[in-house]
Amino acid sequence: MNGIIEISLFLLCLITLAPVLGNYFEKVFTGKKNLMSGVLLKIETRTYKLAGINPENESNWRTYTFDLLLFNFIGLVVVFVLQQIQSFLPVNPANQVNVSWHSALNTAVSFVTNTNWQGYAGETTMSYLTQMLALTVQNFVSAATGIAVLVALIKGISGKTTTNLGNFWVDLIRSTYYILLPLSIILAFALVTQGVIQNFNSYHIVHTLNGSEQLIPGGPAASQIAIKQLGTNGGGFFNANSAHPFENPTPFSNFLQVLSILLIPAALPFMFGKMTGNLKQGWTLFLTMLILFILGLALSLYSEYSTVIQGHALMEGKETRFGIAGSVLWSTVTTVASNGSVNAMHDSLSPLSGMVAMFNIMLGEIIFGGVGSGLYGMILFVILTVFIAGLMVGRTPEFMGKKIEAFEVQMSIIGILIPSFCILIFSAIATVSPVGLSGLNNKGPHGYSEILYAFTSASGNNGSAFAGLNANTVFFNLSTAFCMLAGRFGVIIPVLAIAGSLAKKKITPVSEGTFRTDTSLFVGLLIGVILIVGGLTFFPALSLGPVVEHLLMNNGIVF
Repeated sequence: MNGIIEISLFLLCLITLAPVLGNYFEKVFTGKKNLMSGVLLKIETRTYKLAGINPENESNWRTYTFDLLLFNFIGLVVVFVLQQIQSFLPVNPANQVNVSWHSALNTAVSFVTNTNWQGYAGETTMSYLTQMLALTVQNFVSAATGIAVLVALIKGISGKTTTNLGNFWVDLIRSTYYILLPLSIILAFALVTQGVIQNFNSYHIVHTLNGSEQLIPGGPAASQIAIKQLGTNGGGFFNANSAHPFENPTPFSNFLQVLSILLIPAALPFMFGKMTGNLKQGWTLFLTMLILFILGLALSLYSEYSTVIQGHALMEGKETRFGIAGSVLWSTVTTVASNGSVNAMHDSLSPLSGMVAMFNIMLGEIIFGGVGSGLYGMILFVILTVFIAGLMVGRTPEFMGKKIEAFEVQMSIIGILIPSFCILIFSAIATVSPVGLSGLNNKGPHGYSEILYAFTSASGNNGSAFAGLNANTVFFNLSTAFCMLAGRFGVIIPVLAIAGSLAKKKITPVSEGTFRTDTSLFVGLLIGVILIVGGLTFFPALSLGPVVEHLLMNNGIVF
């Protein structure tokens, strides 16, 4: 009963807050007076002057893409270097040593791509300075990059015969100043009231009741946790991530964090509707995401509650503070939202729940998804859907008054296929190579699922893991780093190319021959295309892992 109340309250808060935030976001990116402009407008203006940015200068999609790639490359280098020299820098009370080159490279790629995949334990690897300057900063700007790409796509869709998509630096700064920073400050204060730590204390050694020693870490955790959730990043300050009592101490802190993960992604469809002048289209996209989310959550809950081992509910790997419902809600939210945080071990989920988590990511992190990236990924499927619908009814495919032609369809297919290619190819390589199999703790279909999940998480820029796999090796650090880069920028570049192509086109007025994309019929068609594409691509791989494991478990064979 408590689980039903928690999930119902979560959905109520999400559906209520998303349109309000979406309206605020639209004001931010259209330059209208908003709730924070009185406080932040002067700071924003001074930032442009200090950085030598002319906010009035707009760029085409190629310049926009170049600026984005340059900024992210610089960020990658900075994060890598900070890890390589952290032992010589201040604010390192635990005297952490420099990180190995392959782990540092993997982490740099991970945080720059908004993945936050972690092959290390935070409290025994990273200094406080590295946590703040490298990881927390990237939590902000990687999330802001995703929002900026979405804003450029919206301008491309709503623009009329222009080559301009706006200014990347303006979109980046406004995303950070007006959205991510204020919300993070509010959430950080709320988390501190629940007992989430925020300090610079050295680690303490204490003696337990049985006489053994235990290391108690400290650190500025609340500030990083707030943005890791709001920015759909997910990287834990501590190794246990959001299962750690210093990161997530109470059921209420758990509720605040899981709500904050979907808050911005759920608001962006409404921003899309407002900025394009078709709020109904925004609701259509939001409802598509919500229905897919509820379907996955329902299947995952059914699997967990119906799986009984020796007369007991499946509580392995779960926190008693949060229970089954709180753990399953978290696993579903994070895997639809490109957020790698965990409050229970995904490796201990029932096979079907683990499959839901994997499939959520395999669909391209489009069910709400990462901030910005979820919606622009969904638009790729929208373009594919209107193309298929046009073939079915013999009409020219259109979306928001713009004709969808060969170039847009080709770019959409590339953006959808690149992460899928990385998942399947690298999983295959790992399962037939000694270096890929050496880190497994389990054999059989569950061990295969651990490998499949790792490359799914990396390619989908999620960051969570089936923790039974030791991925902090040269092979996994380099291969997952490649998948993270391909999964991020292999989608961003086609999206910006689509934005540039659509911006040049005229807007065709709605007529009787227009196939509308803001109706319940289109919601059903879009969901069908998403599930069919996902099923055809990944069912063979899933059938060898979680599906087989589920069937064997029902016959008393476990791994």
